[in-house]
Amino acid sequence: MEATIINGYEIKPGADLTGANLSGANLSGANLTSANLSGADLIGADLTGANLTGANLTNAYMAGADLSNVNLTGADLTAAD
Repeated sequence: MEATIINGYEIKPGADLTGANLSGANLSGANLTSANLSGADLIGADLTGANLTGANLTNAYMAGADLSNVNLTGADLTAAD
């Protein structure tokens, strides 16, 4: 599977995006199943229809992010903003 590169980060299932700066990024439809997004900056990001099943979003910054139709099944949102 080919990964998409956004802001220098590989966007793919299981990606380690700890502390990644993805503010304002277009992540619509992205498959981030089981990805580690702990502490990631997702402020204002477009996550419409993204698959975040089992993703780690602890301490992620998500103010203003579009979470329309996002699959968050089993995702860890502990202390996410």
